[in-house]
Formats: sequence, structure tokens, C-alpha cells
Amino acid sequence: MKSKVVLITGASSGIGRATALRLAGEGHHVVLGARREDRLAETAAAVEAAGGKADVRRLDVTDRADVAAFADAAAERHGRIDVLVANAGVMPLSRLDALLVEEWDRMIDVNVRGLLHGIAAALPHFQRQGEGHFITVASIGAHQVSPTAAVYCGTKYAAWAITEGLRQELDPGIRVTTVSPGVVESELAESISDPVAREAMRTYRAESIPPDSIAQAISYAMGQPAGVDVNELVVRPARQR
Repeated sequence: MKSKVVLITGASSGIGRATALRLAGEGHHVVLGARREDRLAETAAAVEAAGGKADVRRLDVTDRADVAAFADAAAERHGRIDVLVANAGVMPLSRLDALLVEEWDRMIDVNVRGLLHGIAAALPHFQRQGEGHFITVASIGAHQVSPTAAVYCGTKYAAWAITEGLRQELDPGIRVTTVSPGVVESELAESISDPVAREAMRTYRAESIPPDSIAQAISYAMGQPAGVDVNELVVRPARQR
């Protein structure tokens, strides 16, 4: 696989960080965006310590102009962008009757609007180039709903639906992939403020898989030959049902 310029949102931890390390290790130039600049710098340092190449930029995916500037700066510096891994997401789970409306809004802003902002930022570059690859990190929650996860699953179903619609609308030269992880070791559960949901997630995560498992799936989708589009990958622990 030739070296590609890969933009990764939510790159400071979890799946985003693991994807940055794996893709940089395969010879790709990764462009990393996240809100936490200290953690972003740590990820970039780890990439470079392993011999890879990384650019970093503080990024708030809920800010459309910020996301556009993220993509435009990468295209200006490298002459093109090849892949957008839309990974940024939040998961403050709670029962609906807890009425944590601000947390619902936050999930919609990051998980849905953030994805749309990424599409709006990268699509003109991909269309100008005649090729590119959108990779959306959704969730098994796009396919099944569980108590305390109604809003989160709704946002991830929206991410799945938007990405599938994008695939159907675009020319074949622009590939589109949805990766739906199951239970993965990550910091997402740390954002859960509701005690009932937090305890349920602690038990649920007993069978989690490492984030590099998802990074490998992303690498697999990227590595397919021209004309082959891996539309969706569901990756979860063997014990998860």
C-alpha cells in the first residue's frame, strides 16, 4: 500500500491513538486532531519515536470552521488528503428518565454533527482529487440498543446511516467504510456521570478488546486494491453477544 495522508479525529486516546500508531508504523503520514493538546502531543511523540510522521492540530469537531481548517491545512501542506478517519465521539450513557439533556445534546453535537463537519471538510478535496476514503468509527450500538444507551445508540445509528448514504451517493473513486466496534478498552466510559450507567458499563467492559484491534480493521479497509470498497466491518470480542 502506498503512503497516504490520513486525517484522524479524536486522535489523543483510545481507537484514535491506536490508529495513529498503527498507520504511521505502516508508513502513512498521520494528521492528528483532538481537543486535548497535551494528549495529542503525547500521541505525536509516540508516533515519531517509532519512526513515523505526524502533524498535530487542536480540533473541536463541533466547530465546522475548525474542522474545515483542519482538512484545508493538511491539503495545503501535503498537496492532498487521502483518508479521513472520523473517530471523535463521546458516550455519557444514562437512562432517559435521568433527563441528562445536556449530555444528550453533547452526544448529538460530537457524534453526529462532528461527523457531518468532517464530511463537509474532506469531500471537496476528495472530489477534486477524484479519489479518497471516508472511514467512520461508529459502534455496535448502531445495530442494537441497550438500556442507558438509547441516545448514544441513536447517534451511532445516525452515523451509520449518514455514512451509508454517502457511500451510495459518491462516485466509485471515493471509498466509504463504516467500522462498528464492540466493547473496546477506552476512556469513553469515563465520561459517564450517571452512577447506574457507569456501573453497568464497568461490568460490560470486562470482556473488552484492545483499541489496536479496531486500528487493524481500519488498516485492512485502507489496504484493499483500487476498485474494492469494504463498506462495513463489525469488530467485537468473541464473547460479546
